[in-house]
Amino acid sequence: MTRSPTHYDAIVIGLGALGAATLYQLSQRGARVLGIDQFAPPHDRGSSHGDSRITRLAVGEGDEYVPLVHRSHAIWRELEARTGRPLMTTTGGLILAPRDRVAEHHGKSDFVRRTIACAERFGIAHEVLDAAGIRARYPQFHLQGDEIGYLERDAGFVRPEDAIAAQLAVARADGAQTRTGERVLGVEPVGNGDTVRVRTETASFTADQVVVAAGAWLPEFLGRQARTDWQAHFSVHRQVMHWFDTGPAAAADFAPGRFPIFIWMFGDAQEDYMYGFPASDASQPALKVATEQYVDATTPDALVREVSAEETAAMYRDRVAGRFPQIAGHALKARACMYTVTPDRRFVIDALDGLPNLLIVSACSGHGFKHSAGLGDAIADRVLGRESAHGLDLRPFARERLATSQHP
Repeated sequence: MTRSPTHYDAIVIGLGALGAATLYQLSQRGARVLGIDQFAPPHDRGSSHGDSRITRLAVGEGDEYVPLVHRSHAIWRELEARTGRPLMTTTGGLILAPRDRVAEHHGKSDFVRRTIACAERFGIAHEVLDAAGIRARYPQFHLQGDEIGYLERDAGFVRPEDAIAAQLAVARADGAQTRTGERVLGVEPVGNGDTVRVRTETASFTADQVVVAAGAWLPEFLGRQARTDWQAHFSVHRQVMHWFDTGPAAAADFAPGRFPIFIWMFGDAQEDYMYGFPASDASQPALKVATEQYVDATTPDALVREVSAEETAAMYRDRVAGRFPQIAGHALKARACMYTVTPDRRFVIDALDGLPNLLIVSACSGHGFKHSAGLGDAIADRVLGRESAHGLDLRPFARERLATSQHP
């Protein structure tokens, strides 16, 4: 039977980190697939922009993430070979905190030691350093002297805009269709539910499977679907990134190869924390730093996208000035993005209740990009009813845990 030209094996809604990865992987499996995005990805409207995203193999947030990030690294290298684009830069990664005090990260105590234990379980190359060892390796850090550090050889950063663009370009070259600048208005089952209809502002399509990778727009989508039971699991939070000029004298010291990506917990409270990157743009060398906040919620429409001079000044005063003496307070730029967060700070990948061919996917809480390529690989296999060829397990991210949990 000849199928309608507007019918697809799968439709992917949202083409950010996770949607682009899923579209790419589906196209590699020969699926007839359509991707839809209300903007023109890669773009700066959501969560997958800002020049660089940390990647690390030992994941203190949980062992279930480790196979995903390993697979992601392999996919980035495959894409680099195919496209000629540099996507992942290996710089080494340093996670440091006070040795004898509790350091909080994503609500989990003693994140450095959790990461060390994860690396030991998975045989990930690393070193454990005291303050003297950190100073000897990286004198750019001004330490208190009581720190413990985990140094991972193969950590680094991925360029999110380039990674998304590469996956979309290869997917299109291999037959995937995309519609950008087009907003999805509704998704509903057709007939006995074996098919799903997707309505946009200008057209209507059907598919055997639909993947919703809407990022910060997911709560709004779930609300339109009248799924407040799911919608309540997600909140959106504004986060800010700052790029501080290294100056010509310090540019070499903060270049990849001389300076690692880092996660630095320097106190007991959630806010006593920052993470950062070596310069990713040699023409404008800068130390990129950021922190996280989960107190004030927002929506994509209400997000304050401008970063005030006061915010940048506070970031420099409270976190940078005393810890990186070579860095002056001149910021080259600052950007806001969004985290989509669940109460337990974990991903959600599950079919919407009663609609087994409508898959909701959300790589939540700010550590999703490093896993996105591997997640796309696993999601594509699930959508096509296959076992993961790489042993990737999506079961830890089922929504059921949230429906039955007592998280506030």
